[in-house]
Amino acid sequence: MAKKDKTYRRLMEELQLELVGLHRWLQRSGHRLVVVFEGRDAAGKGGTIKAITESMDTRGYRIAALPKPNDIETTQWYFQRYVEHLPSAGQIVLFDRSWYNRAVVEPAMGFCTKSQYKAFMGAVPAFEKLLTDDGIILIKYWLAVDQEEQEERFADRAKDPLKRWKLSPNDLASREKYADIGELRDVMIDRTSRPHAPWFVVDFNDQKRGRINLIRHLLEQVPRHEEGIPEPKLPKLKGKLKTEQVTSKAVWVPDTCGE
Repeated sequence: MAKKDKTYRRLMEELQLELVGLHRWLQRSGHRLVVVFEGRDAAGKGGTIKAITESMDTRGYRIAALPKPNDIETTQWYFQRYVEHLPSAGQIVLFDRSWYNRAVVEPAMGFCTKSQYKAFMGAVPAFEKLLTDDGIILIKYWLAVDQEEQEERFADRAKDPLKRWKLSPNDLASREKYADIGELRDVMIDRTSRPHAPWFVVDFNDQKRGRINLIRHLLEQVPRHEEGIPEPKLPKLKGKLKTEQVTSKAVWVPDTCGE
């Protein structure tokens, strides 16, 4: 393993220990945390969310990556389907894209009308004020990537059969909208960054550096988290250790790994 990779893995393990402490603090205090991840296609939102949650108790966090709204959802209040995913006491919810689809992706791709866009931009600061006034900790990140780097990642995904699923028709269509998306992002940040819900921009041209910097920053925004879980003392077992014996009619899966 290269020295750079070893350094990344060491730093990430240290940060994940702190994230476990943050998670414990949320569970003990009953606080609720929402983290919004926005950014260009292939910026690294999904990989960062995986890094954050890798060592967390799966019962205490949720990842919200909502698909295209269905026919019923398109008739609802715009924020309604996102409200359903907000955290309960002690939980963290990470939005892999969020209600801000209407601020950038939808207008860039022609998926909403000008009046819908205008109404959203006027309503979202008040919506987020309601969330934070109710005690939700809301942190919003934009993952920034240069177009040259984005094109390299698109090409990598196209070549790799295990990554091709990440390239949607919208991703391909958005390649021609790089400048438009940048302009809409700037308007979004200018009009929706408020003291109770500011925007933070993270350089993700290097994904590993971006993850480290984002997670460090996230931990700084919630500074009251605890240390990691203390090492428990395992009591000594009595008698001999037993072999797994399955006495039912279950069929064992053959070992095909070889020597």
